[in-house]
Amino acid sequence: MEETKKGNAWALIPLIIFVGMFLGVGIATGDFTTMPLNVAILVASIIGLLLNRKESFQKKIEVFTKGAGHSNIILMMLIFLLAGAFSQTTEDMGGVKSTVNLGLSLIPENLIIVGLFVICMFVSLSMGTSVGTVAAIAPVGFGLSQATDVSAAITMATVVGGAMFGDNLSMISDTTIAAVRTQKTKMSDKFKVNIKIVLPGAIITIIILWLLTNGAQVDATKNYDYDLIKVIPYLFVLILALIGINVIIVLIGGVILSAIIGLCYGSFGWTGLLSSISKGIIGMEDIAIIALLIGGLVALIQHNGGITWLLNFVRNRVKSKRGAEMGIAGLVSVADISTANNTISILMAGPLAKDISDEYGVDPRKSASILDMFASCFQGLLPYSPQLIAAAGVASISPFELVPYSIYPIILGICGIIAIVFRLPRLAKR
Repeated sequence: MEETKKGNAWALIPLIIFVGMFLGVGIATGDFTTMPLNVAILVASIIGLLLNRKESFQKKIEVFTKGAGHSNIILMMLIFLLAGAFSQTTEDMGGVKSTVNLGLSLIPENLIIVGLFVICMFVSLSMGTSVGTVAAIAPVGFGLSQATDVSAAITMATVVGGAMFGDNLSMISDTTIAAVRTQKTKMSDKFKVNIKIVLPGAIITIIILWLLTNGAQVDATKNYDYDLIKVIPYLFVLILALIGINVIIVLIGGVILSAIIGLCYGSFGWTGLLSSISKGIIGMEDIAIIALLIGGLVALIQHNGGITWLLNFVRNRVKSKRGAEMGIAGLVSVADISTANNTISILMAGPLAKDISDEYGVDPRKSASILDMFASCFQGLLPYSPQLIAAAGVASISPFELVPYSIYPIILGICGIIAIVFRLPRLAKR
């Protein structure tokens, strides 16, 4: 795309309007879910097309459509849709319930809250969605709070924390997909770097949760039935993704395996299977369309000089590789605080982060990890994020009650800062 060397701050108006609409409507109504992200980004895109009178409208449309149709954007959309099909099919087959109950059956009673966190870590790592994990396990977490003396705020915050762990690392998570695609690196490489930074934080979280809830007991009258066969699709996806198999192949294989198990066990018939796949795809259509619109909007902003202006603004304040990494962390954090959507924040900050990392020699594995970590950190802390709202809704409490117990998201942010300050982990040059 063509850019002016000096840049143009006015080109950022559509982005400012997008953020302003989302925050403004949320503050005015007291509900940050009132303004749909797809409406906000569509309005911002229309405004972007009306700017820059020096260009013909046809030329601006061409710039927008080329940006929206970039191969990275189309590939992300395809992966989003396949991930939705896999998640829904596996859930309808009974995989989520069996996975949760398996964990609950194996965990000692005095470690039940720690176990809840570990279950959420595994399920979100396997499912690739924090919202899906919260939806699946929050009722179990609330039930545990009712059966023990542990507060609902702690159990719900624990569910969200575990969900954010997997969302940050899963090979089929839309945040991971967005991070690695915008930084042009491999999922397996990003995972290897990211896990070295966040695993100590997860261990510290487990210790803190044990200190807070040691002695809690499970209701022994409840039966936790599970079927190991129904856990296999999650293990299949996790293992194949970790060894570096193409994510498209992994997801297609996961859907087929879940379909076979579901049909053999009678969880659904052929029509039910088709319905599950369709429902999963439809559930991801919104994020896919938003990704497309953001691709077009970012292309317009870049064409009009907005990206150049931002780069110059950051460059004037960044003096080192460490400063560049802090800048990337700040960009994605502000984007997530503004939109309460970690995937969208990565899609917004990703292209600029790539330019900054290229300028200052930041390893793409590290920049992708930073994007994903700080987006997940704030997503797990914001009382108006879908994850906290969903978890609090199950327990009929305020999302603000969860924030003080959002242990893992806080530690995740601390781990990210430590990794930047002390240049961890040490990466071999490629």
